[in-house]
Amino acid sequence: MALESAPPGVDITRPSPARVYDYALGGSANYPVDRQAAEEVWRVAPETRQLARDSRGFLIRAVRFLADEAGIDQFLDIGAGLPTADNVHQVARRANPRAQVVYVDNDPTVRLHAEVLLDGDPNAVFLSGDVRRPEAIIERTRSLLDLDRPVALLLVAVLHFVAEDPRGIVDRLIAALPPGSHLVIAHTTSADMDPAFRERLARTYADAPAPLITRTPEEIEAAFRGRTPLPPGLVDVACWRTAQPRTPGPLRVLGGVARL
Repeated sequence: MALESAPPGVDITRPSPARVYDYALGGSANYPVDRQAAEEVWRVAPETRQLARDSRGFLIRAVRFLADEAGIDQFLDIGAGLPTADNVHQVARRANPRAQVVYVDNDPTVRLHAEVLLDGDPNAVFLSGDVRRPEAIIERTRSLLDLDRPVALLLVAVLHFVAEDPRGIVDRLIAALPPGSHLVIAHTTSADMDPAFRERLARTYADAPAPLITRTPEEIEAAFRGRTPLPPGLVDVACWRTAQPRTPGPLRVLGGVARL
């Protein structure tokens, strides 16, 4: 059952990207304002409802690839969102039971749920933090992960809530990571987007703490700091390492993984 009342410190007067995402995935950690925001977008473009599932599927496949084929056992998941089935630590530990994960998010609802989910797990930790303050995140992460060994930096569905200099933020984060680390990005794109839909989308997220920002494929690829994403490159998230066909809709999410 979805939530109707909130604990102290949780703002339920404005939609939260994490809670809207949770609602799209069929979760219960959301409020009327989040459900209303999601339904507003779906009325215009019902096919966008599937994008949350596509993004989650991309995250799961990327983590599985990193833990299994790339041998990564440390994960820094920034903008982690609300806990749901197949979290990063669960997926990674199927390949390596000793995998360590640091989750970071600035939403107090996410923190409350993460504290329950991760209670008693010393190798899966939640930090309250904002991707727009990368140095603060890295400083707190140093005591939790070994930054002299490769780390997977996960920025899935978070940079499109960053208005200023997303590439600079990525640069500052990966500057602290050693060679052999990997960068994972998923981001909404404005490519082929109908102007009327873009305006409707902007209005829907106008009251959110962080409005949704779409960028061109070239702008998203630039966030990889000049490194070419591993095959199959920067593609629709539903198509990354799957044979699933994808019919472009009014809103697309591109994803890719690059080795640093």
